[in-house]
Amino acid sequence: MTDDIIDQNHQKLLIIDFGSQVTQLIARRVRESGVYCEVHPYNRADAAFIDDFDPKAIILSGSPHSTHWDNSPRADDSVFTRGLPVLGICYGEQTMCAQLGGAVEASDDREFGRADITLIEDSPLFEGFGPVGHEERVWMSHGDRVSALPPGFKVIAKSGHAPFAAIADEDRRFYGVQFHPEVVHTPRGAALLRNFTHTIAGLTGDWSMKSFKDEAIAKVRAQVGDKKVICGLSGGVDSSVVAVLLHEAIGDQLTCVFVDTGLMRQGEADEVVTLFREHYNIPLVHADEEKLFLEALDGIDDPEKKRKTIGKLFIDVFEARAKEAGGADFLAQGTLYPDVIESVSFDGGPSVTIKSHHNVGGLPERMNMQLVEPLRELFKDEVRALGRELGLPEAFVGRHPFPGPGLAIRIPGAVTKEKADILRKADAIYIDEIRKAGLYDKIWQAFSVLLPVRTVGVMGDERTYDHVLALRAVTSVDGMTADYYPFEHDFLGRVATRIINECRGVNRVVYDVTSKPPGTIEWE
Repeated sequence: MTDDIIDQNHQKLLIIDFGSQVTQLIARRVRESGVYCEVHPYNRADAAFIDDFDPKAIILSGSPHSTHWDNSPRADDSVFTRGLPVLGICYGEQTMCAQLGGAVEASDDREFGRADITLIEDSPLFEGFGPVGHEERVWMSHGDRVSALPPGFKVIAKSGHAPFAAIADEDRRFYGVQFHPEVVHTPRGAALLRNFTHTIAGLTGDWSMKSFKDEAIAKVRAQVGDKKVICGLSGGVDSSVVAVLLHEAIGDQLTCVFVDTGLMRQGEADEVVTLFREHYNIPLVHADEEKLFLEALDGIDDPEKKRKTIGKLFIDVFEARAKEAGGADFLAQGTLYPDVIESVSFDGGPSVTIKSHHNVGGLPERMNMQLVEPLRELFKDEVRALGRELGLPEAFVGRHPFPGPGLAIRIPGAVTKEKADILRKADAIYIDEIRKAGLYDKIWQAFSVLLPVRTVGVMGDERTYDHVLALRAVTSVDGMTADYYPFEHDFLGRVATRIINECRGVNRVVYDVTSKPPGTIEWE
């Protein structure tokens, strides 16, 4: 069964996932054009499921598999007998051909990275791209290729190493592309997907944040009734949007618990309390537990132990404060759609835990509460749009991501109050300079890291032996990959000068120019 947050009157598109690393990007691109879609693994998208979901079109994703391997994934055969438009992307094109009577083979001429395709037939899939003979830049990532088309198909675009770079059966509205239109490296990929959803499938793009907000509020009211809800509030975008949405839905039935670990950014605790307690008048329990958390972290330098220590303590404090507030029947949390997708591996295997996180999703069963997860259908950028629809201040909606364990994982090695205070002040200076330069919204995430290294310096003709501070700033679309932001040297020099002059304990500043991969965005 599909989730019931989305009104059944909306037109929906189904994305069948074969395990590609970028399947989520397909969904994000489709939703950007106003079409609601969901990602479901191929082995769960059987005929009965598709009947229940009732899509108006289907997209088949890429995959790390090869169609000529034993037991490689396939779409349910009913996908091709429903009279629905179908678009196959990379492996999706290949399995479509294999299942409909064509052939796929391993290629000696593999294509990975940028490539140019040539349009050789007019097709609505490339409407607006140019005339026959036009060359279009795309992103390829494949080692196999279609070697024979199924009956009814024709080639509509080719590349140097992929003679079937794009194919079509116009009568049945079946299309396949060997490249990846969902990635930013295919400059007009979003336009191609829109051609499929709007021109070919006839979808109107009837899904918006306003409609989602109204439907989510109605669903929360129906689920909760007159019962009480507890929400763990961190001050981040997700929990802030959940809190405001729930308050609009059920008013004073909601109580928020804000656990202040002492590991937050400068002024953040005051901002959270002021916004939610005074501006929105939401019942809020402020648990100031800096001393408790810092004592628990004393001497712990392993990053995973830090995360687990913070996570366990957060749960204990949250549970105690929730009881003091009178308890509740429901627990609200900011689960997002990527969490939902990743929790169901396409091959049925368990999800991999990269890092432990402190959030209320890990609360013990003894609390005996049902979950309210109104954001579980949304991507991060959609949550921001919903926050704006709800009237949240831009300072909250547009803020850079902040890790659950807070400053603890931006202090490699053991955490102390002294280090946290130094880092908090230095980070505030860094962000202030970024805002003054008009760069904040151009950067996905920027922060400082206080390194477990001391260096010799000279201040006022006196020797110093103080901390090194690293600056990090990255650009990204979704956090899956990232590149460092190319600040001008004058900017970095200005930031370094302010930090060294204003933050006692720092005498050297460096800038991290590592991309992801091979690095991660955070240092721990």
